[in-house]
Amino acid sequence: MENFDIIIIGSGPAGITASIYGSRAGLKTLVIAGPAPGGQLLQTMDIENFPGFEHPISGFDLMTKMINQSKRLGTKIINEFAKELDLSKTPFTVKTGANIYQTKSVIIATGANAKWLGLESEQRLIGRGVSSCATCDGFFYKGKTVCVIGGGDSACEEAIFLTNFAQKVYLIHRRDQLRAAYIMQEKVKKNPKIEIIYDHIPSEIIGENKVSGIKIKNVKTQEEKKIDLDGVFIAIGHHPNSEIVKGKVKLDDHGYIVVDSNFQTSVPGVFACGDVADTVYKQAIVASGTGCMAAMNAIKFVESV
Repeated sequence: MENFDIIIIGSGPAGITASIYGSRAGLKTLVIAGPAPGGQLLQTMDIENFPGFEHPISGFDLMTKMINQSKRLGTKIINEFAKELDLSKTPFTVKTGANIYQTKSVIIATGANAKWLGLESEQRLIGRGVSSCATCDGFFYKGKTVCVIGGGDSACEEAIFLTNFAQKVYLIHRRDQLRAAYIMQEKVKKNPKIEIIYDHIPSEIIGENKVSGIKIKNVKTQEEKKIDLDGVFIAIGHHPNSEIVKGKVKLDDHGYIVVDSNFQTSVPGVFACGDVADTVYKQAIVASGTGCMAAMNAIKFVESV
């Protein structure tokens, strides 16, 4: 059984940033990365809003650079899944399929997954016109036509944001009225670039190597129609990957890990950062920032025990 000062579960920008700080502090640091280190950014083709890169960088290249930096500083990174945590006593225990590790401190950085429609065409075109983040990708649709799928606050916010770039934004919702707050609905309805299509669901996203349109179906009449467009933004929510700590630390009603101002969970010595504890921003640079703060507080915890 190998012992560590800090074990980080998750290898996206939050987890890898945390590991950089842990290793630079001279602490024995382990990242349990899963089979594909890098997190959700591996699905992102071009990133233009992460500071330090004059030209767009792919999510794969960005995470490769961060991971190599962390390894250079001494972090041990293993491509295994964390399957079980014992946070009832210290040192904490983390079990993977093959090994058991002990640690003075744990940082949970398991992220959150966008909820997808479940269409084959959607999965095939992710990063090729299908996105779950208007803030990340809206810039690429200057003067183009796009649609947003959803009817809540997030969907309305994304639709409004996209009007800064796109010439036309369709907001497609499966119900006969939006679920967003009244003020948000009024902003959408008053925006001349946005057209709301009620009572419809996507049935197919059209395109071979990139999005060229979408087929939508009326939920009442089952009638289908096609809309020509360049981008599809899915805004039906996120699912935090917090199952491993369910019943072990406090979660909110949606499954996000609750942390204090030090990014500590309800269990002393256990911290959380990135999208698994972020209900608002879902940005790589924010995840990295919270990874830094969680690590700095984990370092203080380890040094105090």
